[in-house]
Amino acid sequence: MSQQKNLFSTDLISPEVQASLPKGYTLRPLSIDDYELGFFDVLSVFKDIGNLSKDQFLERFNYMRTRNDEYFIVVIVSPESRIIGTGTIFVERKFIFNAGLVGHIEDVAIDKNHQGKHFGLSIIQALKYIGVKTGCIKGF
Repeated sequence: MSQQKNLFSTDLISPEVQASLPKGYTLRPLSIDDYELGFFDVLSVFKDIGNLSKDQFLERFNYMRTRNDEYFIVVIVSPESRIIGTGTIFVERKFIFNAGLVGHIEDVAIDKNHQGKHFGLSIIQALKYIGVKTGCIKGF
């Protein structure tokens, strides 16, 4: 997959978390093509996600991509090429902690048919890895 399609560099994907997933499942950054792969179906576990059009998705995705040192959204993709899990780490720049970085994990969601299989834990571990790799000294 082209780097241009991803929200951030695949270098920030944890090899350990990737290796721990069941055969055929892939951990990767959110991609510009994920609107059609069930991204919002997974997010529908939250009460009020709204009804974003593809154009709105692309607008927000492109904004986040320009801020690729702040927004990190990962997805887990099934062997059938459907998104079954997602989560976000947002990197906040602080004045405290010697102007340090703090990572906030948010919006962890797993498809209803895949819950109870430890995919949520995998998402959280992957996001913590990104936090460490991007220099966060606190958070998660």
